[in-house]
Amino acid sequence: MKRCIALVWVIIFTTTLCNAKPDYRQKMRELVIALSKAAKKHNPEFLVIGQNALELVTINGTPTGKVALDYMHALDATGIEELFYGYENKDGVKTPPKITQYFLSYLTIFTRYKKPVLVIDYPKTATQAQDSFKRSSQKGFISFQTNRACSIIPSWMFNQNEDPVRRLSHAKNFLYLINPEKFKSKDEFVQLLSHTWYDVLIVDAFFWDEMLTKKDVAQLQKKPNGARRLVIAYMSIGEAEDYRYYWKDEWKKNKPAFLEKENPEWKGNFKVRYWDKQWHKIVYGAGEEEFGNSYSGKIVNAGFDGVYLDVLDAAMYFEEK
Repeated sequence: MKRCIALVWVIIFTTTLCNAKPDYRQKMRELVIALSKAAKKHNPEFLVIGQNALELVTINGTPTGKVALDYMHALDATGIEELFYGYENKDGVKTPPKITQYFLSYLTIFTRYKKPVLVIDYPKTATQAQDSFKRSSQKGFISFQTNRACSIIPSWMFNQNEDPVRRLSHAKNFLYLINPEKFKSKDEFVQLLSHTWYDVLIVDAFFWDEMLTKKDVAQLQKKPNGARRLVIAYMSIGEAEDYRYYWKDEWKKNKPAFLEKENPEWKGNFKVRYWDKQWHKIVYGAGEEEFGNSYSGKIVNAGFDGVYLDVLDAAMYFEEK
């Protein structure tokens, strides 16, 4: 009789394990940690910044939960969109105070661990941009105000700084321009951005399908007066993009195991099962010898000062499926 009861409990326990959902948040944390370790092994000063998905910072996903220390230590800063403006993907729409407060409840955790906070707001007017800058500054955050397409060098600039900046904590401003649609060529893109006074440039590592060279990055790393600044490469690790070097034409007909559905809001972007080893190989390599050929390896080898990781909220996408 006891053996029968024990067997029933084994069956129930096994069935529960089989039906239980994976811990998607932990899997995303593990990806960020692994990428950070791989990149910093080649350049200890390399910066790793995660955008949005603030809930990943605690084990249980609440602002009062236990901090996920390995994840926190893997990051050098965090970025947040729509803290004050641009709510629900609409330029100029104020973020409801309740949502702002929700974000702030997590951002205070990062500041407690002395991690800089980068705010990207989407205002519609110079007055809104000024308000966004003022409110971010009051919190000790670095901010940038732009359009939703992230394609412009705005007419406004706050907190101009002519001094050299080699640490993110010393930055007074930054530029977030990951869409080069308004530029005719890579040379024009590099030339115009190099003439700005921003302390930090966050750009795509590629100008369309052409990767920025070491020479390009070195030029971007100098302000007009020759002072050093930081240049960070944008990189999506929660979605695959069909315009990237790693994309294979046959994937649309014969999907690899890691590829999910196309994002209806961003054509050409496909959610990925980011815990898949094949995706890891693309993102940071499958070992020391393969790092240089990986996406993050190419960024490190091109001389970028760091990487800006996007679509970390893919963890929530899989939770809600």
